[in-house]
Amino acid sequence: MPLPSMSLRLLLPPRGLLVLLFLRRRRSPLRRCLRGWPAPATLAIPPRAFASSTLHVRACAFSGVSGMAAGSPPPPPQQQQQRCVEVREGVELTEKEERIFRRLLDVVRHFGLGTQLRVAGGWVRDKLLGKDSTDIDIALDNMTGQNFCEKVNEYSELMGEEQKGIGVIQCNPDQSKHLETARMLIFDIWIDFVNLRSEKYAENSRIPTVEIGTAKEDAFRRDLTINSLFFNINTNSVEDLTGRGLEDLKKGLIVTPLPAKATFLDDPLRVLRAIRFAARFNFTLTDELKEAASDEKVKSELGSKISKERIGHEVDLMMSDKHPVNAMCYIRDLGLFYVVFAFPEKPDPSVPDKCDWLCVSHIEVAWNLAHSIGCSVFSGGSDSKWQGEHQRLCLYSALFAPLRNTVYLDKKSKKVPVVNYIIRDSLKLKASDADSVVNIHAASEKFAELICLLESNENLATVKEKLDDEYLEIPTDLVKRVLAGLILREIKDFWRVALFISTLTYPEVGSASGSVSQQDKLHQRKEKYTRAERSITELELDGVWKMKPLLDGKAIMGIMQVKGGPPVGKWQQRQLKWQLAHPKGTTDECIEWMKQSQSKRQKVECNT
Repeated sequence: MPLPSMSLRLLLPPRGLLVLLFLRRRRSPLRRCLRGWPAPATLAIPPRAFASSTLHVRACAFSGVSGMAAGSPPPPPQQQQQRCVEVREGVELTEKEERIFRRLLDVVRHFGLGTQLRVAGGWVRDKLLGKDSTDIDIALDNMTGQNFCEKVNEYSELMGEEQKGIGVIQCNPDQSKHLETARMLIFDIWIDFVNLRSEKYAENSRIPTVEIGTAKEDAFRRDLTINSLFFNINTNSVEDLTGRGLEDLKKGLIVTPLPAKATFLDDPLRVLRAIRFAARFNFTLTDELKEAASDEKVKSELGSKISKERIGHEVDLMMSDKHPVNAMCYIRDLGLFYVVFAFPEKPDPSVPDKCDWLCVSHIEVAWNLAHSIGCSVFSGGSDSKWQGEHQRLCLYSALFAPLRNTVYLDKKSKKVPVVNYIIRDSLKLKASDADSVVNIHAASEKFAELICLLESNENLATVKEKLDDEYLEIPTDLVKRVLAGLILREIKDFWRVALFISTLTYPEVGSASGSVSQQDKLHQRKEKYTRAERSITELELDGVWKMKPLLDGKAIMGIMQVKGGPPVGKWQQRQLKWQLAHPKGTTDECIEWMKQSQSKRQKVECNT
C-alpha cells in the first residue's frame, strides 16, 4: 500500500528520543516526587493516577515570559528574566495512546519476545511539559524495527484484523539516517520503530559508526539531556539514564549529555538544534554550551561538515516556531550568523559592518510590530497553515530587509538579489520562498511611495504624470487607487506582508534626532500600517488581483488594429489602469474608450 512521506526524525543524530508511558487502569496514588532522584533515575509512575490528579513541579529557569501578556513576544536571550518552568509529575495518556501501548505489550507477551519497549523522541519531554504530541518513536533493545512490525501484523491477523503496510526506511548516513527504521500505522497513528544504538564519530566526518547499544548508551549519544529521557512501556516508568534530564527540564536548561564541545564537533548540527529548542521552550543555554557553540573550530565544522539543506531545515523550523526572534538572537550572539547565512562573493553594495546585528534588529522590530498590529498582517487565507506561511515569509523578509537593495553577479554576469542567494543557495530552501521574499521586498519599495501618497497629496501630480500617457488620463481623485491597484496586482495575497515590510523600513518622524523612544517608534509604525491598510480596504482593492480584463488580447488587436507583440502588451497595461480608474466600467465602455484612443492614435501617426 502506498505510504505517506516518512518521518525520519528518529534517525537524526541530533534528535533526542524520549520514552513513552503505558498506563493501566489502577488507582494507586502518586508515590514519588521528581526531586532528589539518584543518577541514573527511574520514576515508577502508577499508571492512571495522574489522569485525575496531576502533580506539578515548579523550578526556576531563565526565560523571557515572566510578566508578559499571553501571546506577546519574549525578549531576546540577553534580556531574559528568571521564571519558573512547570513540569508534570507524570504523563497523561490519551485513550488512543493507552490502546496502542497495550497492543504492543500484547505482541511482546504473546510471542515471548522479551523486548523492552521504550518510546523515544520529543513525546516524553512534551508530555511532561503538559503539551500534546503525536510523534511516537519506539526504541527496541533486541530486534529490528522491521521484525517487530512483522510480529505486530502477525498478531493482528490472529485477532482477525487487517494487516498494515510496513514502511522500511533504509539507513542513509548522508541524510543523518544512521540506522534502519520501520514505520507502520497502529490504530490510525504512525509509529516509528528503531534499535537502541551507540555512535562513534571519525575526526573529519559527522557520519558516525553505528552499533546496537544499550539504553544508557543511546541516552548519552543524544543531543540534549531534555531529549534523552525514555519511557519504558514494560515497566510503566520514565527513565532518566543521563541522571540530569529531568532536573534540566525543570530548570529550563539546554545541556548536552556529554561535554558540549566534543558533542558539537561530533555533529555540529547539534548547535542549531540546541538553539532551536532553547528558543522554542524559552529555555537557557548553559555557559559551557554557549562557549562551545562559539568555538571557532565548531563554527568551521558547522560550515564544512553539514549540508546546506540540513542547516536550512533547522533555520526553517526556527522561523516557523513560537519564538523565532530568540533563535536569531542566539545565532547572532554566538557568532554563527555568517556561517548559517553565507553571502555570495562581491556583493554590491558591500555588506555593512554589523550586518548581523542590523538584520536581527529588523526581525525583532517586525516581531514586536506584528504582535502590536495583530494577525491581520498574516491574513490572506482562511486556514492556519496559510497564515503560518505568510508569517514565515514575513519574518524572512524582515530579517533580510537591510539587504533588499544588495545584488551580486551570477555566473552569467546577471545581477541577482543577495537575498535570493541566501535563501536558495545558503539555506537550500524552495525557489518559491526566494522568489516570494524578493517580490515582497520589491513591492515594499513601491508601497513606500504609496504610503507617502496616502499620507499627503504632495507627490500626487508626480505620480499622476507617471501613470498618464497620451491615450489615458487618470482622474486626479483616482490616482491613489490606480497606483495601489497596480502594486497589489503584482504581489497579490502577500500585499499586507509587503505593506508591513515597507512600514518596517519607513523612516520614523524624529528618528534622525534620536528624540523618539522605541515605544513611540513602534506606535508610529503601527499607525502608519493601520492607516494604509484601511485606505486600501476602503478603495475596495483587497482581491483586485482576481479582476479579469474586460477585453482579451485578440479583441484589443481588432479594435486597435495592431498585429500583436509589445504594442498589445502596452494596451493591456493601459486597459488595466482604465479598469482600476473605472471600477464600475463595463465592457462596452471599455471598447468605446479604446475606439476613441484608436482615433487619437491615428491622428498622432498622421501628424508624424
